[in-house]
Amino acid sequence: MQSVYIVDDDQAVRQSLHGLLSERPNLVIRVFASGDAFLDNIEASDGGVLLLDFQMPGRNGIEVMRAIQERSGKFLTIMLTGQGDISLAVQAMKAGATDFLEKPYDPHHLLNLLDEAFARFSETSGIAQRREQARERIARLSPREHEVLMGLIEGRPNKVIAHQLDLSPRTVEIYRANMMEKLDVSSLSEALRLAYAAEVAVPV
Repeated sequence: MQSVYIVDDDQAVRQSLHGLLSERPNLVIRVFASGDAFLDNIEASDGGVLLLDFQMPGRNGIEVMRAIQERSGKFLTIMLTGQGDISLAVQAMKAGATDFLEKPYDPHHLLNLLDEAFARFSETSGIAQRREQARERIARLSPREHEVLMGLIEGRPNKVIAHQLDLSPRTVEIYRANMMEKLDVSSLSEALRLAYAAEVAVPV
């Protein structure tokens, strides 16, 4: 199931969008009359494509987008406005909107944008999910095991890592074996791929 969130203070617009999208199968539609109502009612697990009006009572569209920035990968936003203001479009895109659509909008164009947004959302969500899973596995490591992993990411052999950490090569081998077991990988290449997926920072 895919989710779309309609956030607009204009009841006619909300009804029009809901009617248009209701014809789509497997689509969960949630409607809010203001950005504040949307922010007050979304849960941590929620996500999907956001059809967001700019001018609303309370927080405007840009402010709503800024409020959900920490939910990276959870929402993709199509900004709706009747102002036709190019500077507003620039603001919306800088704030993270994937598209910008002026009212009155062409229904076919909106549906195309929605399809593109869902395709992008699936890709973004997949990357975010893989990153989170990789980070959870790396979080299992002890500080020493993490240091060994960092040495391997930098392409250093066990002897060099041992010298840097003031350990014996045998001790580094033990940490490395424990690291591989905790990460649930069977090769160095798998461990490195996991580290890259988790976006582990390598010291410069």
